[in-house]
Amino acid sequence: MSSMDADVTLAEFEVLERASSEEVDVELINGRIYVVPVPDGEHAEFASIIGDQIRDHCPQWRLLPEVGVRIPAYRESRARVDGAVAPRGYFRDQPSWSDPAGVLLILEITSGRERDAEVDRIEKRDAYAQAHIPAYLLIDRHRAETTVHWEPMNGEYRQIATAKFGVSLRLPKPFEFDLDTSEFV
Repeated sequence: MSSMDADVTLAEFEVLERASSEEVDVELINGRIYVVPVPDGEHAEFASIIGDQIRDHCPQWRLLPEVGVRIPAYRESRARVDGAVAPRGYFRDQPSWSDPAGVLLILEITSGRERDAEVDRIEKRDAYAQAHIPAYLLIDRHRAETTVHWEPMNGEYRQIATAKFGVSLRLPKPFEFDLDTSEFV
């Protein structure tokens, strides 16, 4: 993932996003433009594994992959998230950059180089907390661990739990089930 630190307006970002190729996604996170490669196969498999477990334990919700979400708390950010959990049908009437109000959890899966993972670990985490996303689940392929952050308050998540791949991770309310990470090993 590469970033370009530039002050751009939302309108300028939208022009850049429309002009991007099918091989990359463009995101605006906390005032920085990120050019993100399209996810690889393992990335897609991990998202599918999470989605299956959410559907099995919480059939009223769905994990939709590669959803555009407005993160308005800081500089009108725009994130193409790896997955967003919301009630079934929530995204049906949403524009390409969805309102985050109905999103219960955002999923990100690290990709690329280790230094690129810091964007998922810190910048996106903080942006999602500022947007009051109830939970943020990070699948960190570089560290072989899964982390969930929850209870956003004053722009930060107050709670965090981490488990190494292969160890179950308890997801907070409203999910309240043990996420099986054994398939990540």
